[in-house]
Amino acid sequence: MTAPDRLGSLLADQRAAFLRDGAPSLAQRRADLSKFRSTIIGHRKAIEDAINADFGHRSRYETAIMEVGGVAEGTKYLIRNLRKFMAPSRRHVALHMRMGNARIEYQPLGVVGVMSPWNYPVNLALMPVATAIAAGNRVMLKPSEFTPVTNALLAKMFGEIFSEEQFAIANGDAAVGAAFAALPFDHLVFTGSTAVGRAVMKAASDNLVPVTLELGGKSPVIVAKGHSLDQAAASIAFGKLLNAGQTCIAPDYALVHENDVEPFIETYGRKVASFYADGPTSEHYTSIINERHHARLQSLIEDARAKGAQIVEVGNRPGDASTRRNTLAPTVVFGVTDTMRIAHEEIFGPVLPVFPYRDIADAVAYVNARPRPLALYYFGADDEDRRMVLSQTTSGNVTINGTIMHIAQDDLPFGGVGASGMGAYHGIEGFRTLSHAKGIYEQGRWNLSNLLHAPFRQPIDIILKMMLR
Repeated sequence: MTAPDRLGSLLADQRAAFLRDGAPSLAQRRADLSKFRSTIIGHRKAIEDAINADFGHRSRYETAIMEVGGVAEGTKYLIRNLRKFMAPSRRHVALHMRMGNARIEYQPLGVVGVMSPWNYPVNLALMPVATAIAAGNRVMLKPSEFTPVTNALLAKMFGEIFSEEQFAIANGDAAVGAAFAALPFDHLVFTGSTAVGRAVMKAASDNLVPVTLELGGKSPVIVAKGHSLDQAAASIAFGKLLNAGQTCIAPDYALVHENDVEPFIETYGRKVASFYADGPTSEHYTSIINERHHARLQSLIEDARAKGAQIVEVGNRPGDASTRRNTLAPTVVFGVTDTMRIAHEEIFGPVLPVFPYRDIADAVAYVNARPRPLALYYFGADDEDRRMVLSQTTSGNVTINGTIMHIAQDDLPFGGVGASGMGAYHGIEGFRTLSHAKGIYEQGRWNLSNLLHAPFRQPIDIILKMMLR
């Protein structure tokens, strides 16, 4: 555990090293990212073991794809595009100043802080770190205290290839997190709950630290009337049950046309059964992270049941879920009303409320009556209904006729809007978020200022007429 009072000295050491060494070159950044990537790939088995230990049971397939593969691909993208990202950008110069030139140069901010969550303790920790390194910064990472085995592994892995002056990991509890958020970083990236995000932003504001917040929320999925239920249910089951629903962009609830609700639930159950032959004890079905979150999910279900909702556990049930720590069976809830907590709280688990709608305008209105989500999913043809959904709703990102996969598009920015967050990383947007765009005007020998001195004052009237037309 890192003592809270040591955080300030870590930051001071990194800032002093940044000022001493200056911005790293393109070659140095690529070299750092390459060894970063090689370390992740080389520790795949150890990462799978560590995350499995923290969760009680975590699908190794999910860890390999979403954690190791996600960081490996994202880092490779940064390496390939870094020259383009770092290149100065020429800007327009007004006609009467054409003897000069203007450009933007992207320089590192200095020291970036990253606070990451427990649900993807490698990907959501390391992709912001890799982006910060690509932008030429020093980095301090505070991972979630809920994944201590993974955190210890990350500290060991990266302690072998980076000095603490370049990349330091601060492990610890909520007190360490609060102290970390209060440090005067040059930028702070936080991924986690909306409630903690508010506290982090408040702490950062004392030092005027700019923040990027990726917060989550209730991401809807809308299934158009008459759309293939086989295709929609399969994709929704994938997105909802990946990591047992403990994914910030998981479909939180489904809006299904009133004529399709019963066949959708039946089809969803069949798809779940085909994905997990052994039910909740399947090798590829992940446990809930801890008892507290398991109890919270049970409480949401029981609150809905007590207030009249119908609760259906779907998929195969050949195994005994009690033999695995904190496992929750895939569950569908329908007949949900606004009096139920499940209608308002982010679920973050394998529980899918299904709401009927009469026409697409009703579905859009339902989404718009709630805080803006981190993701939105739509299943349907390229028609007027799809265009209405895209144009009249606002969310972080959208996947059409699928779920989750927009996160795998490295060239797209990733971030929320409104209550689901602010700012973005991934893509060139991530590089620019963690860089300072310095505007530079290089004055020519002759320019407007020369005309402000005698004997050139008379022609200034001509210039003003051009400017003020």
